[in-house]
Amino acid sequence: MARVLAETHPDAHCELNHGNPLELAVATILSAQCTDQRVNEVTPRLFARYPAAADYAGADRAEMEELIRPTGFFRNKTDSLIKLGQALTERYDGQVPGRLENLVTLPGIGRKTANVILGNAFGVPGITVDTHFSRLVQRWRWTGETDPVKIEFAVGALIEKRDWTMLSHRVIFHGRRVCHARKPACGACTLASMCPAYGTGPTEPAAAAKLLRGPRPGELAAAAGIDPALAPSPAVAARAETPSAEVATP
Repeated sequence: MARVLAETHPDAHCELNHGNPLELAVATILSAQCTDQRVNEVTPRLFARYPAAADYAGADRAEMEELIRPTGFFRNKTDSLIKLGQALTERYDGQVPGRLENLVTLPGIGRKTANVILGNAFGVPGITVDTHFSRLVQRWRWTGETDPVKIEFAVGALIEKRDWTMLSHRVIFHGRRVCHARKPACGACTLASMCPAYGTGPTEPAAAAKLLRGPRPGELAAAAGIDPALAPSPAVAARAETPSAEVATP
């Protein structure tokens, strides 16, 4: 199934725009209960205003709150960002550490966020257990665990460590674009023949194809062996893509 996911989602990647570990840490904190698209709309001004950890540490709270207001929970997130800047400045010379045990001690950064940072900013393999990932690996019966840390270890035992980061992206892409929470596109899924939950959503190709989301619905349909013309247009599918607001707190 992991191999098929790699073929199905060759475009899988971290969808939070960033240029360095600090920017990714900030963007990931902002992504809690917010779509990646909305975060990416906010971060250019934020990154320009606060290019270093010391800038976050000394930020004017009201100014920062106004900048990140569109991401929701802006007061709590401002508190986390200021405290993150202070902790990095005081303990790590303003640099984001590249070790899990250090990252999880920082304000606003839990294990899930730490794995995002490690995998995408430092090249250290990590499994990101957001609600998409959790839902799909349980649906596929890769594990019966429900605790995110236990899910991480259970799936990590099944997949080679070097593939952990990309597997996370591919599963999350599949959850957003094909295997939706309430109505998965079973009849237009490349994993249909292997999935123990096949039939949870519509299995008739035409009905299933209409549920495909993201920028390449026709390609997803073709990969599943059905007529690409049955899928919605890329513009329609992209607008309807399952948002990352389904993500749990960092």
